[in-house]
Amino acid sequence: MVPITRRDAAQLAIGALAGTLRLSGAEPIESRFGGVMLGFQCYSFRDRPLDAVIQAMVEIGCGECEMNYVHLEPPALRNQRERLREWRLSVPLEVFEKAGRQVRAAGIDPWAYTYNMKADFTDAEMARGFEMTRALGARAIVSSPNLTSVKRIDAMARKYKMRVALHNHSRVSQDELATPDDFAAAIKGVSDYLGFALDIGHFVAAGFDPLMFLREHHGRALLVHVKDRKRAQGPNVPFGQGDTPIKEVLRYIRDGKLDIKADIEYEYNGQDTLAETRKCFQYCKDALLT
Repeated sequence: MVPITRRDAAQLAIGALAGTLRLSGAEPIESRFGGVMLGFQCYSFRDRPLDAVIQAMVEIGCGECEMNYVHLEPPALRNQRERLREWRLSVPLEVFEKAGRQVRAAGIDPWAYTYNMKADFTDAEMARGFEMTRALGARAIVSSPNLTSVKRIDAMARKYKMRVALHNHSRVSQDELATPDDFAAAIKGVSDYLGFALDIGHFVAAGFDPLMFLREHHGRALLVHVKDRKRAQGPNVPFGQGDTPIKEVLRYIRDGKLDIKADIEYEYNGQDTLAETRKCFQYCKDALLT
């Protein structure tokens, strides 16, 4: 693993201090259980604005998160590719600095940012993701790439000296990251700045065993995305009702004392987001403490 630089540490300290001054000194929330850092991918709270996302994580007792672009990019531009690119290149970085301060002020560490660098990204747009991430005070990017974009991502990661975790989906297709062979192709010849964000639910749905994969490749894993899905491209389901070995994966990380974060990604159809994410968090917490 690449250590945090003094500059990174200073940025985090400044952000934490600013948050303390704003909200009268919120203490960091402890959500490490059995030695495993348990948090959320903020896409789990895609139905609410950032203020409400933060409040939900505080109520649940979550102390770290992977921030998601859905809470920072204009929703109206989501399907307007060129206008979104223009927004990314021109938006003041203060927007991201403010969001990072908000999250840290609540005692939550926004350790990573979701920024999916695809093959159609210009170099400037790709670089901007690293600048946004740094402005947030985050230390890594989580990206669902095209395989043909990985070498360019690696060059940017080396330039900015920032970790990038490559994230898989379940769709097995050319130029997509889904299978063990795809992961192997992605890291061939790249630097140690690139690692894995193994989505264990998607991996099962695509027909593979996430526990076996982690046993063989845990040195490259920065985090796992925790969700439950059925095999054979089956649906997302409540935790414990699918084919994903959530408990086994979490306990493998715990028992091996591995430096791998576990971020919950709530995607199944539930009645109430806060109630369902609370259940997901408790399910994982129980698995780690028993």
